[in-house]
Amino acid sequence: MILIGVDPHKSSHTAVAVDIAGHQVAQRRFVVNAGTFRQLMRWCEQWPDRRFAVEGAGGLGRSLAQQLAAAGGNVVDVPSTLSARARLLATGGDRKTDAKDALHVAQVALFRHDLRPVVPEDQTTILRLLTERRDDLVHERTRVLNRLHAVLRDLLPGGAPTGLSADKAAALMKGVRPVTATDNCRRDIARDLLADLRRLDRQVKGNESEMREAVAATRTTLTTLPGLGTVLAAKVLGHIGDVGRFPTEHHFASYTGSAPLDASSGNNVRHRLNTGGNRALNSVLHTIAVCQIRDGGRGQDSSARSVRGRPLRRPAGPSSDACPTWSTGS
Repeated sequence: MILIGVDPHKSSHTAVAVDIAGHQVAQRRFVVNAGTFRQLMRWCEQWPDRRFAVEGAGGLGRSLAQQLAAAGGNVVDVPSTLSARARLLATGGDRKTDAKDALHVAQVALFRHDLRPVVPEDQTTILRLLTERRDDLVHERTRVLNRLHAVLRDLLPGGAPTGLSADKAAALMKGVRPVTATDNCRRDIARDLLADLRRLDRQVKGNESEMREAVAATRTTLTTLPGLGTVLAAKVLGHIGDVGRFPTEHHFASYTGSAPLDASSGNNVRHRLNTGGNRALNSVLHTIAVCQIRDGGRGQDSSARSVRGRPLRRPAGPSSDACPTWSTGS
């Protein structure tokens, strides 16, 4: 069997073939154009029994990895962090070329059997695209709304109230009577911002409608869980894809960054907050937990057990001996 590692870039892809012992057999650089995939497959025909390893199959290597998967190829995704570690451990140290990067990608895939296989894009990819587009629209709407609020602050006595919306801003602007040329300019800018705000509101609603249809097409039951609406369900499905790629719930917790990191040393056993993992999914889990703690659900029961199970401790300080008050550990 031959394993072909690919180091993808915007303008070129470098492929290196290695045997089962990890020794380089051949290499070739392909210029990225309409015929790149066809040229790669023609070059690989000399090895009928082959596998592919693409670095960053969710980033720069997405297009090539998807073409290989659609053609029935056996493709795995090699994270750039793993190939970088392999490069550091190589004889050449930290020397970096495209060919060496492709070689290390192939060697990582050869000896690591837990890499994520690349599958053809499906409905979950559509959901991820829609949720990312919604995040962009919401961020842009927030920026426009803040700017409109700042302009109205200078146009209206006392400024605009909080909780501003397009309809409220339009009602406030009806009473604006500019006196100076500067105020006339502010009013014109406010009108442009109001038009932008209405456009973004329409786009957000349209995006959520598409998202609702896409979630319904998956026939998922996630939306029946407390605290999990259409948007959050779309994010979960879009980022996870096939949940079967996680062997256990512990692997899933590690992937989302919700599992604490072991920072023990010697007899000192401790854990610290995990700031890594998929932060988008981490945010979704936090929102679900907050909603269930507030409105009821498994999250509320789990939180109650966690609070009851916390050990009691004395407050630190010189007055702790004189003060009999006890508090729960935070």
